Amino acid sequence: MVDDASRGELATNGAVAAKKMNVFARIALFFRQVFAELRKVVTPTRKELIKFTAVVLGFVVVMMALVFGLDTLFLAMANIVFGVPS
Repeated sequence: MVDDASRGELATNGAVAAKKMNVFARIALFFRQVFAELRKVVTPTRKELIKFTAVVLGFVVVMMALVFGLDTLFLAMANIVFGVPS
């Protein structure tokens, strides 16, 4: 990653003012940094992917059950308080 001082921008202490990078140089820098970060990504193995998927699906099922239970409870409480319309 390139720091601000080496790119020619203001230093943190404000002592050195230099030429700012043009828009094309900033876009090129952005894409270089994106590709550098993508090289660091580690692809999970099939076993890890299955485990992560199972954890996510299990969490979703638990949250669905929780929301369903609370919805049923609040519906029952609303029916008690306001009565069932006929």
